[in-house]
Amino acid sequence: MKSIWNDFETEQAVRLLTWGLHEDLGQQGDITSASVIDHDRKSSPKVVARHTGVVAGVEAIRLLSQIEPFEILSQVDDGPVNQGDTIAHIAGSTRTLLSIERTMLNFLCHLSGIATMTARFVEAVRGTNATICDTRKTTPGWRYLEKYAVRVGGGTNHRVGLFDAVLIKDNHLAELSRQFERPWQVAIERARQQVPRGTIVEIEIDSLAPLDEALPSQPDIVLLDNMSLEEIAEAVAIRDKVAPLVLLEASGGVKMTTVRAIAETGVDRISVGAITHSAPILDLALDDLLA
Repeated sequence: MKSIWNDFETEQAVRLLTWGLHEDLGQQGDITSASVIDHDRKSSPKVVARHTGVVAGVEAIRLLSQIEPFEILSQVDDGPVNQGDTIAHIAGSTRTLLSIERTMLNFLCHLSGIATMTARFVEAVRGTNATICDTRKTTPGWRYLEKYAVRVGGGTNHRVGLFDAVLIKDNHLAELSRQFERPWQVAIERARQQVPRGTIVEIEIDSLAPLDEALPSQPDIVLLDNMSLEEIAEAVAIRDKVAPLVLLEASGGVKMTTVRAIAETGVDRISVGAITHSAPILDLALDDLLA
């Protein structure tokens, strides 16, 4: 797919790449390359996929070339790749390319791992009504780019943070239950009164009992937290009768081995924390640098 980074995401990428280089080079720079590689040597290596997957963040190569100058001879768009595919062909000072190699690969491998894992979850629920969503379980400072990688993999972003959507969770409800007999209803009504019109209002339940209270209040989404398949299916049936416009989202310990069965209950969304907090990298390498 074509890169869809917006200006803000580009700023985030430049910030992370700059920090990554400073972390690696410090004040002295790459003392190994400076010691053993002649300053006038040139190289033209390729970034190659060691495994089949989905690459994300290829635009970072261009941004990195603006920080530590080198030439980009070609590069692919973000999206599916096969083992052995060339992601980018670059050229420049051998010393420079050695000094940026690890920062570049760390960046690409991490985001591509998220995109690849997301794509596998998306494929696992293909043909059902379910959309795969991410969560706020992201690496501090990396959230916008990790959520970008989720989109590259075919997933959908949940709220970005605490600021852009309402998600009333168990701890909010525990506090309200100390004051009100119908905390789910109160929470939804209060949220509707306080946030701008059009803001998503979602509420979490962990058993079927609160569903009768939550659905008539018309939240946009009801989050079914750690429910069994039987409970999820029953929640879908109740929703279909009482409030068919309310979306249902399943969450809690979702795995590749369980996601298809969850999707087949008829839920609209499945949120998977693992696609950002536990995705293994997609192995990419810089080949033929010293050829």
